[in-house]
Amino acid sequence: MSASSDLKSQVMKSLLQAKSHLEYSFKKVQKIPLSSENLTEEQLETLESFSSRFARLSDMIISKYFRLLLKEKDPAYQGSVLDILNQAEKYGWIEDAKIWKRIRELRNVAAHEYEASNYKQLYTELIQLTPHLLKVSVDL
Repeated sequence: MSASSDLKSQVMKSLLQAKSHLEYSFKKVQKIPLSSENLTEEQLETLESFSSRFARLSDMIISKYFRLLLKEKDPAYQGSVLDILNQAEKYGWIEDAKIWKRIRELRNVAAHEYEASNYKQLYTELIQLTPHLLKVSVDL
């Protein structure tokens, strides 16, 4: 097996696992009433886990999977994240690069500190964008 095949295999395995974890968390957060004034510690913990899994899968799709696919098309490819998203749209891997740019922005917000007053808005948007992550075909 070549180094390229080994890398593909590792990326595929990691993507499928991360996708499965996000699907599990996504089902749980859909049951949490974000309009409620007082969420329980368990609900907050579930939301935190969900946002981590969202960030992890979005990173893997953009930084590993799409980059790997682009390197196969052009071994000298050296694009930025925005370039990767534009190319992914061009090749039909995603429907809209603008949506994925927003996914990337929210990933950055979720990975860092955010104001407690805005967490419901953040989680609402993460929940709305999750189907875009889950529908990416991870066939290498």
